[in-house]
Amino acid sequence: MLKIAMLAAVFALFATESVSQEVEAGRALFRTHCATCHGLEARGNGPMAGVLTVQPINLTELAAANGGSFPMKRVIERIDGRDPLVSHGSPMPVYGDYFETLFDLSVRTPDGDTVKTSRPVLDLVMYLQSVQVAD
Repeated sequence: MLKIAMLAAVFALFATESVSQEVEAGRALFRTHCATCHGLEARGNGPMAGVLTVQPINLTELAAANGGSFPMKRVIERIDGRDPLVSHGSPMPVYGDYFETLFDLSVRTPDGDTVKTSRPVLDLVMYLQSVQVAD
């Protein structure tokens, strides 16, 4: 029984470190590809926001706008271009095909769906999920 508890603790530690690494990698991607419009804090107030016809949304309120549940599948598909945004003029991001890569990971969303994605997109989504604010 003690061995099982120890294994569970080790697994939890590695899982936490993995999520932390994903969030940090996502934060770096966000700052490189998204902050110009969405702002460093993801609140929609980046330096380019003032000159855009369609204002960037506050990405920290995605869960609140979705009844308190982070819309993981929708966010993944917005980032990789499967659910394009007209305001971006084409699949997001406007930085080209960086996020339109092979869908080599399967991710289970909070509502039980499975969606294919890539490491960079998953990292970015994990970061966005980490910055959600309560209602």
